[in-house]
Amino acid sequence: MTTIDGQARFTTLPDEQTLTATVTALEEHGFGVETVDDFESARLSVLKRIPHGSPVMTNTSATLRESGIEAAINDPDGPYVSARNKMMTLDFQTQQQEMKAIAGQAEYALGSVHAITADGTLVIASATGSQLAAYVWDAPNVILVAGTQKLVPTLQAAHERVVEHSLKLEDVRAQAAYGQHSYIGKLLEIRQERPGRIHLVLIRQNVGF
Repeated sequence: MTTIDGQARFTTLPDEQTLTATVTALEEHGFGVETVDDFESARLSVLKRIPHGSPVMTNTSATLRESGIEAAINDPDGPYVSARNKMMTLDFQTQQQEMKAIAGQAEYALGSVHAITADGTLVIASATGSQLAAYVWDAPNVILVAGTQKLVPTLQAAHERVVEHSLKLEDVRAQAAYGQHSYIGKLLEIRQERPGRIHLVLIRQNVGF
């Protein structure tokens, strides 16, 4: 991915020692973690964790899109029940509550993060916060996919990555997709989780925002 304002620190892949130490910290905080080398491996890793016929919500994510996971889940002829496909049949102006209910009832919530700290904290920014409830509590199973360029040393560095890097890229996407600017409305930090609920698939590639 092309860097913005020359800030290569937000797009540089970590060395193996840093990656291994971060994975250990994440596991100590209750997160399941799998590290893979490429998009195909990430896609297979995610799909094998979801039983066929399960309701799945793919939250908006450049990582899910670029890796092909979004397309695999939302394929109308595929083996999964796509909550997003159901939502898209409703009217946003008059049926928002119904849309929220569909997204919140999915057995699996898929998405990404904007930063992962060395001590094992996940940082996720959102304009509306539409995906955050599922990550925090609603979904019984959460799978988050991220490129390892998102590993940062501290929480302060995570916040800097969100503001100085992720938001700028998301703003470009939002203008193209919705005709409006993006913003940081909510910022979620997940520091601890009960084992087995949140699973991370880390890709040794620069992918997503």
